[in-house]
Amino acid sequence: MKKIILFLFLFSSLYSFSQYENRVIKELKAVRITTAPKIDGKLNDKVWANAPVAKDFVMFDPGNGDPEPKDQKTEVKILYDDNAIYIGAYMYNSGSNKILKQLSERDDFGTADLFGISINPNNDGQNEFRFFVTAAGVQMDAQVSPSNGEDFSWNEVWFSKVTIDKNGWYAEYKLPYSALRFSEQESHKWGVNFFRNIEAKKELYSWNPIDKTKGEMTFYNGVLTGIENIDPPVRLGFFPFASIVYGTYDGDSETDYNFGMDIKYGITDNFTLLATLIPDFSQVGFDDITLNLSPFEQRFDEQRQFFIEGADLLSKGDLFFSRRIGNRPVGYRKVWDIVRENDNMEVVDNPHEVDVLNAVKVTGRTKKGLGIAFLNAITKKTEATLKDLTTDEKIKVVTEPLANYNVLVIDQEFHKNSSIGITNTSVIRNGEFRDANVTALIFNLANKANSYKLSGQGSTSYIKENGESTVGYASDLEFSKTKGHVRYSLSHKLADDKYDKNDLGFQRRDNYSYFFANINYRIFKPTAHFNDIILGVFLGYFSRFKPYVYTGNFINFFGKATTKKQLSFGGRIGTNIGKSKDFFEPRTEGRYWLENPSTEIKAYLSSDYRKKFAVDFGFNTNWFYGNDEYGYGFEVSPRYRINDKLMFTYAFSFDESENELGYVTTLPDESIIFGKRENIEVENSISGKYSFNDRSSLTLAFRHYWSPVTYQDQYYELQDDGMLDESDYTGNNNLNFNSWNLDLRYIWEFSRGSQLVVLYRNSILDFNHKSDHSFQENISDLFDQPFGHTISAKFIYFLNYNNMRS
Repeated sequence: MKKIILFLFLFSSLYSFSQYENRVIKELKAVRITTAPKIDGKLNDKVWANAPVAKDFVMFDPGNGDPEPKDQKTEVKILYDDNAIYIGAYMYNSGSNKILKQLSERDDFGTADLFGISINPNNDGQNEFRFFVTAAGVQMDAQVSPSNGEDFSWNEVWFSKVTIDKNGWYAEYKLPYSALRFSEQESHKWGVNFFRNIEAKKELYSWNPIDKTKGEMTFYNGVLTGIENIDPPVRLGFFPFASIVYGTYDGDSETDYNFGMDIKYGITDNFTLLATLIPDFSQVGFDDITLNLSPFEQRFDEQRQFFIEGADLLSKGDLFFSRRIGNRPVGYRKVWDIVRENDNMEVVDNPHEVDVLNAVKVTGRTKKGLGIAFLNAITKKTEATLKDLTTDEKIKVVTEPLANYNVLVIDQEFHKNSSIGITNTSVIRNGEFRDANVTALIFNLANKANSYKLSGQGSTSYIKENGESTVGYASDLEFSKTKGHVRYSLSHKLADDKYDKNDLGFQRRDNYSYFFANINYRIFKPTAHFNDIILGVFLGYFSRFKPYVYTGNFINFFGKATTKKQLSFGGRIGTNIGKSKDFFEPRTEGRYWLENPSTEIKAYLSSDYRKKFAVDFGFNTNWFYGNDEYGYGFEVSPRYRINDKLMFTYAFSFDESENELGYVTTLPDESIIFGKRENIEVENSISGKYSFNDRSSLTLAFRHYWSPVTYQDQYYELQDDGMLDESDYTGNNNLNFNSWNLDLRYIWEFSRGSQLVVLYRNSILDFNHKSDHSFQENISDLFDQPFGHTISAKFIYFLNYNNMRS
């Protein structure tokens, strides 16, 4: 039987691969020039006249393979010299067809027509660079690989202009060789493809045909020939910056001045070093903080550009969570414990984050598919200040010593769609503080047609704390069918009770063994009414790993679709059979809560973003069997594009849980108390953007989150069998939490790679027990609290080594 399965698998692979090998491969010849064209988007320089033309684009989405409309043809030409390659694109648009051209920020597609080029100097289907420009002139760029997709955090300095007339719109590029990665050789054959998005029709076309049901887009490039005798430049750029931050809070004010520099250096044609010296992260966006009643840490996205850019390879194995660097000190809670245990002590200062002194990372991949990523960051020693109320003496407590954070990834890709590698993360803290090391072996094996995939990893963690060492392990294995109308996957995830990657990763649970199964049906080819449809079912079986204890299950039915008129909708219905054993909610090792089965329904609808007015709507409800707990909620988000420069989006969400059971506290006698509560969450947010041009914009981000939690008078004690019995515990555990943030940000890219950013921010965090207040009363109380106001300005200037040398 095993031999039959292996034969069928290999036969399928070879058959599909032969189809892949028979794909169309177009060629375009680049022409060497001695006089560079003026990058003005007019394409009227004489050098463009005799260049060969790439034409006959075909549809990639929503259809696949249909020829471009005769009245919307696309033509592309390429020139080059000793310094750069030049792209001229003609997007003809005759008749009544509309060209959409909403202005947006860099790397934001917005609602606009689009032209793009993909370049792969190695022509290996793996290391690719994409450069896009919208009809409004906005630039986007991404580094691409089959395993990680498009990484738009990658930014390079290049030049483009667009123009529009009655016959269509035109794009003109200059891509300096410093924006690419290629080796020194006499002649080059680069992989290349061109893309055009016609936003009014939501149609995407490519020059070289792409079969979206097979393989990856990176496998379907055409070939660019004619490039000869060019030298890879020294890829070295300096980004010195200066910033000033003025903040006030409750009558106190402070001004900080920061100076530092970021460096980007091409070590080889395939590897790049990024370094930040005395970094300044004062202008990152605010986090969407919520009232967290769960036993798990809330996760926030990374917003610091240094850690975002080029992070795709560093994320292999999911061991690295960059927010751990410069996060809350490991001894932060220890300070409050000292105060609770000593009535004569008070906290003067307890910093909630650690300063990053410097960080460096190296990323890249060789022509033979060997990827290497390395990151090292050093954080500053952090101290809290306590005051002895008896003696007035101030006491320093180290909450985080000088620490070194390190990530190393080695990943070998082969057959263009498979890989095997190793990831290691390490945190070394000075002195007797906690140290950690986590290592994972990761593999991703696909057949040559990318129709079947086997992926997984095995991880081990080593923690040293208080003179003791702890070793844990985890594993993850998945087999999936990734091609065709019917797709499915089977997976298993496991971690023992000692596995811990949280020093430099993110992990909510340990000691688990989970099985998952998923099957779905997809329609790729547009029908009479729909562009795409997905229907499926997702199942899970949960247990505790050590010792084995069954903990629960679920089954979800889901679906989504997009109509010809770009109306998207979908949802899911999920339920679990029988009671579940929750070992996390009691917050005590070995204890569990026996939770009743429940059903949840979610649905959403999203209208056509091409129109000036669009709206997103979502709805959810859930109920439990065997008790009176239930919940419901909805969210609505209208957006209005006033013109191509100005747009506003408003979002409102409301969620309510009635008779919700949850953990309250653990008493000194180790009794675990649960309560029944009404939990409400209300969120209002407004975002707005005015773009002066493709390089300058003013953005608004506002959010108010409010969550009152009211407990019923009756509390419950958790029993050894997981049931809840009535308790005589009393106490006021009502909660009322507010988070208010407003950011007004001006960005001006006065020269490619150089920016001036000015930010005004105000914020409030308020936590009290007034859960019985109305929304109006709550707002009135909130405004009685002191606001934090911050004004900052940051100036960044790009210095190109090659320009400095010349």
